[in-house]
Amino acid sequence: MTSNTKESAPSSSREFVKQSSLYQEFLAEREEILKHKWLESERLGYDIGFERALLDWIRKHRESWRAARRQQSGTASTASAHASTPFAPAGQIQKPVGT
Repeated sequence: MTSNTKESAPSSSREFVKQSSLYQEFLAEREEILKHKWLESERLGYDIGFERALLDWIRKHRESWRAARRQQSGTASTASAHASTPFAPAGQIQKPVGT
């Protein structure tokens, strides 16, 4: 009787995670990175690998991709608060608060 409870709890937890918006965003971002990997590998004529594709995609495309996703979902104000990071985008310097 207790084994059924233990088995159902992890599967329901997995389903909860799979349905979460954070996980869905992760999957969508991963798909874009894999597309970028394929396109860049084709362009260069060799497999660039996931790590290189990831870093290149983050540097070149992530910010605009996220902005487009926020605009599509209609939750730009909420999503931007959650998607912000303490780091300035490449090439931008953050001014200290109060200056």
